[in-house]
Amino acid sequence: MALAESLRLVLAPPHPAGRPFIAGGAVAMVLGLFVGNWLTWLGGLFILFCLYFFRDPERVAPDRPVVIAPADGHIVSVQMAVPPVELDLGDVPRWRVAIFLSVLDVHVNRSPVAGTVTRIAYRHGKFLSANLDKASTDNERNALAILMPDGRDLAVVQIAGLIARRILCDVREGEMVTAGGRFGIIRFGSRTDVYLPHGVTPLVAVGQTMIGGETVVAEL
Repeated sequence: MALAESLRLVLAPPHPAGRPFIAGGAVAMVLGLFVGNWLTWLGGLFILFCLYFFRDPERVAPDRPVVIAPADGHIVSVQMAVPPVELDLGDVPRWRVAIFLSVLDVHVNRSPVAGTVTRIAYRHGKFLSANLDKASTDNERNALAILMPDGRDLAVVQIAGLIARRILCDVREGEMVTAGGRFGIIRFGSRTDVYLPHGVTPLVAVGQTMIGGETVVAEL
């Protein structure tokens, strides 16, 4: 049973963002019939990598008032910080939990809470290694502010990494999101930060492994 469940996660259907890359690998395989077997093998290996990297498994969010992890990966920072200025959430520090995603992690981003997306702001920046603390302020990023039904707000930020060059966000301002619902993806290595509502304390620590859409980061 455990093996079957593991295979189900690994063989999960790919996120739509991966389709162009998979198609490119298929084209390479076809061209390999005319150019050489090496290109066919290379295209096949690339397709397998993309199927693994862009896998998009189903997740089950806890059915209680909590903040859940917005991404898979491990925590590299838990500290007080001011949310990105472009979100207009004020200059009072709040708890920030930073999650680093390696190339082997699922890269689909999920909403930490249910609510309304009040602001989305994209900011150009550097492409430093995403596990560095200064990546939160210096790297290219896409930030979302979410207003919860109880009136509290929260921020989640998609951050590009050393080799990540494409941040995709599938929601718009004014759109409702569900806890654990998909809202975007970052291609090839990245980081996702979540800024908790004021007065909410994280229950996680540096080094812990997160499962996006399932792991509880804080109680509300």
